[in-house]
Amino acid sequence: MHPAVEAFFDLQTNTVSYVVKEPNGRSCAIIDSVLDFDHSSGRTGTSSADRIIAWIQDHNLNVDWILESHVHADHLSAAPYLQEKLGGKIGIGRHITTVQTTFGKVFNEGTEFQRDGSQFDALFDDGDSLHIGQMRADVLHTPGHTPACLTYVIGDAAFVGDTLFMPDFGTARCDFPGGSSQQLFQSIQRILALPDETRIFVGHDYKAPGRDDFAWETTVGEQKALNIHVASGRSIEEFVAMRDKRDASLAMPRLILPSLQVNMRAGHMPEPDAEGDVYLKLPINKL
Repeated sequence: MHPAVEAFFDLQTNTVSYVVKEPNGRSCAIIDSVLDFDHSSGRTGTSSADRIIAWIQDHNLNVDWILESHVHADHLSAAPYLQEKLGGKIGIGRHITTVQTTFGKVFNEGTEFQRDGSQFDALFDDGDSLHIGQMRADVLHTPGHTPACLTYVIGDAAFVGDTLFMPDFGTARCDFPGGSSQQLFQSIQRILALPDETRIFVGHDYKAPGRDDFAWETTVGEQKALNIHVASGRSIEEFVAMRDKRDASLAMPRLILPSLQVNMRAGHMPEPDAEGDVYLKLPINKL
């Protein structure tokens, strides 16, 4: 099965969102959408999501699923907005509950914030499958970047979120709470065990030095041969040492604090106060 894939690149966050469509039908899924957010003003926008909506409507498609590969730390999800406009069910990995427990404490959310994943329509375990029309998608639990990371394998396409990047950029960081470079290496081996011709669609691209254009599609075979962090022959010990050293030098993502508060709620903002105003928290010395 060779699903049709349309990519939407958001330059502000270097995020790639995808619409994946069954090859002989009108059903589709949206993966890793973006809600525009201006950190300086605290204002949201929908231009990135509206591009996806327009494309889907222009092609007369039906949205079955709005999928998240994980709780993103670098952009806000537009899942509720897309669901309101297009329908579909919002899904994520069952280990979202671990993320909610961790960051519920970081943001002092109190007992009113549910930590059971109930904000989402579906929670997926490793080995689960779902259908996009007549097209089957299989779920791999691929933790390491976060505890809840998933890879969606749909025919000859694998949507890996932040687990792998393009071969010349390497792999995702593992220093967020609950992250693990050892787990990431093991998760990547599961992805690299797929057939070499499997298309890999990455969640971000930062245009590695020496490359002129942004890119987001590669293959398992290319990753095995060329990935600068995990190409064939790299041991888990070498990878862990490299990844941990590199992560220690990285700053936190610019939008991590608003992103986590929103994305652990399936893209919903915190409940408004009595006047109807919404606020995000700024914890001090927590990350």
